[in-house]
Amino acid sequence: MAMEDDDRPRKQISHDIGQDLSVLSVEELTDRIALLKGEIARLEEAATKKRASRDAANSVFKS
Repeated sequence: MAMEDDDRPRKQISHDIGQDLSVLSVEELTDRIALLKGEIARLEEAATKKRASRDAANSVFKS
């Protein structure tokens, strides 16, 4: 019994920095761009939160 494409779990997208891009389709490249943009946003948000925490701690301990 053949499975429909929609029934199969999708392979999770991942990207290795420096990997050969010539083997990827335009769709795969577009998916990876979206993945990396999302990761950049997540990293920027984490950095902003850590910066705010650090600044709050500095203001408490400033003499």
